[in-house]
Amino acid sequence: EQGEVELHHVQADELWVKLVGRKVWLAMALAVPTRLWLGGVISPQRDLALITSLVKKVRSCARSLAILVCVDGLVSYITAFLKGFRSPGDTGKRGRPRLVVEEGLMLGQVVKHYARKRVAGVTQRAVRGSLEAIKVVLEATGGGKEINTAYIERLNATFRGSLAILVRRGRAIARKPVVLTAGMYLVGCAYNFCWYHDSLRVAAPEGAGPKWEPRTPAMAAGLTDHRWTMWELLGYK
Repeated sequence: EQGEVELHHVQADELWVKLVGRKVWLAMALAVPTRLWLGGVISPQRDLALITSLVKKVRSCARSLAILVCVDGLVSYITAFLKGFRSPGDTGKRGRPRLVVEEGLMLGQVVKHYARKRVAGVTQRAVRGSLEAIKVVLEATGGGKEINTAYIERLNATFRGSLAILVRRGRAIARKPVVLTAGMYLVGCAYNFCWYHDSLRVAAPEGAGPKWEPRTPAMAAGLTDHRWTMWELLGYK
């Protein structure tokens, strides 16, 4: 969260987690080109406050605010991103300048329609920016040809498979949100720095031996030049 990552295309989503006697919501964001996990926020309610906190994390990571954001049908995403991606405009006059939404910000929504608790249809909406411009960014960042949230949903599945307390029907239930927060950051940082991602591999130089060079999301984002060990991650201050 130092404002040094080129995001280009971000997807965000939220999932509910069962605790002892209650449930909470976990919202997370992902940079699609590098598969970099940008952080997560936990809240008892799935509301504007939860999404606003997540948007602040995304902005603190971004080097440029001219990005494409793809989310689900929750209205709070649109409100939070339009409000959170504002900067003071230069008016040349005295007084507090007016906050202006980043011109290059594009927003796409995937709205799911349900019938008898099953998905009956999906609608893609271009909330900010033209549909043609959004498709150009999608293809340039390897995010598919249509507005989607497939990459963040796949990350949700990775977290569920790596953290027992996220399993919906399991016996390893956390008692307090602080345990969930610690587990989320442990898995997220290991995912970013310690785990190779197959889709991020690049061709190796000729004569180097292996045909491909694997990369972690942090390597793809330019945050490190090597794969970290868990010992290195947990020992880093």
